Parts: sequence; structure tokens; C-alpha cells
Amino acid sequence: MENQQVRQRLMEAAKVGDINLLYGCIHDYPKILDSIDEIPFVDTPLHIAASAGHAHFALEMMRLMPSFGKKLNPQGLSPLDLALQSREGLSPSDPDLQKMEKLSSEDRDLRNRITLTISRLINFDKELIRVKGRGSFTPLHYVAEKGDIDLLAEFLLACPEPIMDRTIRDETALHIAVKNSKLQAFKVLLGWLRRI
Repeated sequence: MENQQVRQRLMEAAKVGDINLLYGCIHDYPKILDSIDEIPFVDTPLHIAASAGHAHFALEMMRLMPSFGKKLNPQGLSPLDLALQSREGLSPSDPDLQKMEKLSSEDRDLRNRITLTISRLINFDKELIRVKGRGSFTPLHYVAEKGDIDLLAEFLLACPEPIMDRTIRDETALHIAVKNSKLQAFKVLLGWLRRI
């Protein structure tokens, strides 16, 4: 079967989280995952599954191709970055807006699935928290910027080393929290720095 057709089916499998279809694609073209890995900047099936909240598919993909977890897409984003952005898009970051706008049950379910996917990915490989994307921004920098205290604490518990990682602007997660007026994130990060 044509490589491009198999790749399209594989991406569809990632969108819907269909592991059986994943293995059907591998059966039809055994080198499909390697051919994707050869592309320097690409949306892998892991990028797609992580942003759609398909934890089982994402973990199966990490097991088959661990390199996909650190691969950047053409926008300079890792699979974990995309999952974080998808999750953030499902809830206003302004607490006042959160009171006014209620998520639909479908959006709440998707947000929970994406959160589970994020947690499962970092449990599988804690170093995903340190993957430097565009501007050397890591997933830890992103959660500090958004002030997501729950994920910030989860990330630091899993892998505290990135607290000192710097962006190309020489900013740590602490700098980013201050710059974005995220007081609670600042307090969490400061508490971790005092432990070091």
C-alpha cells in the first residue's frame, strides 16, 4: 500500500485513538513510524493523540517510538506542548471568566482526558518536561506562564531539574511566572527553589 495512504490512516488512528488501526497501518507498511521519524520537524501521531487526549494511544506510541516524545513539529512544539495548549484552550485562564463560563460536559470530558494524557506521558518519561521547543520554552515554562498550579506541582514532583532551565531570553519558570503576574505559580516555584 502507498506510504502516503498509510500515513493518512495512521493520522486518523491518532485522532480517534484507535490502537487497532495503528497496528493495521504498521502491518501494511512496517517502516511507517521510522519514515515519520526521519522528518526533522513533523506532527507525529503522538502529537495528534496527545492533543486529542487519547492516553492509551499516546502511551502505545511512546512505547513503540520513544523519540516521538521529544520531536518538534513545524511550529516548534513537542507532543506535550500541544497537549498543554489543547487543555488550556478548554478553560479560561482568568479566574473571573471561569466563574462566568461553564464548560460543556463534552469539553470538560475532553479536558479531563487531556489532563490524564499529560500525567501518563510524564509518568512514562519525566524528561518530556524538559523538552525545549520554540524559544527553548519547556512544558514547565508553559504551565508557569499559565499559572496552572496543579500541573506545575505535578511536573516539579516528577522532575524538579527543569526549574533552572532557561529560555533563549534567559528566563526561568520563576521569571516567567513573575512576568505574567502568576503569584501562586511564583510561590510554588520559590518554595521548590528553597528546597534545592
